[in-house]
Amino acid sequence: MKRFSCGDPELYAKLRSELVLDARDPEVERVVNEIVTSIEDEGDDALLAFTERFDNASLSLDQLRVHPDELSSAIDVLIPEDRTAIEEAIANVRHFHANGFPKDWTTTNSHGGKIGERHYPLRRVGIYVPGGQVPLISTVIMTTTLAKTAGVNEIAVATPPRPDGSIAPALLAALSLCEVNEVYKVGGAQAIAAFAHGTATIQAVDKIFGPGNAYVNEAKRQVFGLVGIDLLPGPSEVMVIADKTSSPACIAADLLAQAEHGSGKEHVFLVSENLSMIERTLAEIERQIEALSHREVIRSTLESGLYVIEAVDEKSIVEVANFIAPEHLELQVEDAMIERLTVAIQGAGAILQGHDTPTVLGDFAAGPSHVLPTGRSSRFSSGLRLSDFLRRSSIVCYDRNALREAESVVSRFSAMESLDAHGRTLSIRLETPEA
Repeated sequence: MKRFSCGDPELYAKLRSELVLDARDPEVERVVNEIVTSIEDEGDDALLAFTERFDNASLSLDQLRVHPDELSSAIDVLIPEDRTAIEEAIANVRHFHANGFPKDWTTTNSHGGKIGERHYPLRRVGIYVPGGQVPLISTVIMTTTLAKTAGVNEIAVATPPRPDGSIAPALLAALSLCEVNEVYKVGGAQAIAAFAHGTATIQAVDKIFGPGNAYVNEAKRQVFGLVGIDLLPGPSEVMVIADKTSSPACIAADLLAQAEHGSGKEHVFLVSENLSMIERTLAEIERQIEALSHREVIRSTLESGLYVIEAVDEKSIVEVANFIAPEHLELQVEDAMIERLTVAIQGAGAILQGHDTPTVLGDFAAGPSHVLPTGRSSRFSSGLRLSDFLRRSSIVCYDRNALREAESVVSRFSAMESLDAHGRTLSIRLETPEA
């Protein structure tokens, strides 16, 4: 645990030093470059070799893609309560993002020309669902549901197989309930490379989505430009802002949950003016941690990643929150303060308002995607949303009258930039008789 005070003139220098993104690891870059190059050159053969090397799964070529029957039959394995939970989460995510459709529009400009914008769903996307300790069923819902709602025709999902070559049935069931039928048993940087370059088995995509580890993120960096990339989410974060009305038990539970993710690099922040609240929360953390199944991982994470920040007033709370720009921001404060902080803190990935709104609601079922910017990148980017699965085209349509109105400005720019051929494309039309 690390403690800071907003009254310290060196606070932001210290936080900057603590929170600076890890320098890109040359060894990770080298390994990923080897993987990406091999997939580009050798295709499926390299894919199978890397799957055996990194996932300890020996697959044949015809086992790379999950058979559609296996996807549909996985639903039958779900107990009714789990199926209901998945379907409820899908419905909430679909409902939330259906409200995020950008509208096509047209208007006329000063020349009388028609201008506007049209939006189109991406043709084909690749979605990466990490493996690891647990099957991330919620990540399936928080990505593929958006793509489906946006109208994307082709959705390919890659997720690492277990050593026996299987994928968790609940994960397959979630994919089936999300109406995804193109699923590959491929993990890590090799999955990203396959999505970007394509192989005989996996057709290349137009944009790649989904969270991952350092190797996955580095692969996304290396293929960006060849394909689109959503964002590079790192270890998870939460900031809880608390006051005298907060519950130390609830705050402690929320901080512990965020540290449970398991990478060991998660950041959890407790910000409050109330020193008694801080001390009672820290005591609650010690009390609750003993009952948790992942307590050793959590304890290790908190040792390096728990930041307690003693604020001096509301202004200092806003300043430190905007500086850190946390992935999740919980406002566990009195009602009168919630809206003021929501307006003033403009750098959070997701804002969870009030004492009864823990981050887990956003993680699993409330509606917004849980794929969010981390590492202070909420200062300039946003969480995954429906518009990320769309592309936009601007529309321009002029007639002869609008051309005449535009002639002066076009001719002047052609002269200023010494591009006479550009200007000629307008003037020649005005010289040509109308059909």
